[in-house]
Amino acid sequence: MTAPYISVVIPVYNEQENLETLFNRLMPVMDKTGKPYEILFTNDGSHDRSGVMLKEFHERRPDQVRVIDFNGNFGQHMAIMAAFDRVRGEVIVTLDADLQNPPEEIPKLLAAIEAGHDVVGGYRKNRQDSFFRKFASKIINSIRAKITNIHMRDQGCMLRAYRRSIVESIVASGETSTFIPALAYSYAANPAEVEVEHAARAAGVSKYRLYDLIRLNFDLMTGFSIVPLQVFTVFGLITSILSLLFVFFLLIRRLVIGPEAEGVFTLFAILYFLVGIAIMGLGIIGEYIGRIYKEVRHRPRFVIRTIYEKINTRKEGTHV
Repeated sequence: MTAPYISVVIPVYNEQENLETLFNRLMPVMDKTGKPYEILFTNDGSHDRSGVMLKEFHERRPDQVRVIDFNGNFGQHMAIMAAFDRVRGEVIVTLDADLQNPPEEIPKLLAAIEAGHDVVGGYRKNRQDSFFRKFASKIINSIRAKITNIHMRDQGCMLRAYRRSIVESIVASGETSTFIPALAYSYAANPAEVEVEHAARAAGVSKYRLYDLIRLNFDLMTGFSIVPLQVFTVFGLITSILSLLFVFFLLIRRLVIGPEAEGVFTLFAILYFLVGIAIMGLGIIGEYIGRIYKEVRHRPRFVIRTIYEKINTRKEGTHV
């Protein structure tokens, strides 16, 4: 079998309403490229018919379609990592299964890769999301750029292309909690971005809850920078100096004016503010400690139940 030049990686979690349309649109796009390709679907523990449908896709196009079947839900990025570990192409494209990023945009990314770029990110044109989500994304993009020095116009767009060398570096990192686009940019020598279309979700609901988005951005901030720790160190130093000056002020005031009770509520307000800041600082420290804990315990990042591919259909175990 001819080795594929392009590998398209698609994580899937409860997307039965979109999969048939995705398959019928994606395959003609890839056929028109005129280059050998493979499609790797990762079933991330779906509870609907997604797993059955993916197996059917493999049976329809066994030369191009491979399916990795997890035995549980390990998250979008681990689903991509499992496919990255098994891709055979020289160019790897990631695509969501919800059709918000049209598969017809893939040739734009391939053209940029063939122009000499090693990482190509898509940024969404006329993004079809709620105002709150777009506004929050803009703020997070700005904070991330300042903290990590990784500049991506649209970190939430999963339509991206990578050279094989970049994917191999990502796999070799072995991180249990990571943000793949940012990790790729940190390895890239010549990254680029292209504008891609964006559509409203045709069916189903977003699998990212508010907690998941917060969790993802914590991973991004703590996985690529220690700036949050440095900020709280500086803030703690400044607060200590100001507190010492305030103590001197109160001492002098007591000696000059005498004791008073009117300022007690002001002191409580200041105390509550500082306690809140201290708790938030402990939370940030806890995030870094939690990342260390995840790395040192060496638990599997995901567990593969079965892989469907033309060579054979085989059972797999855990993957560290």
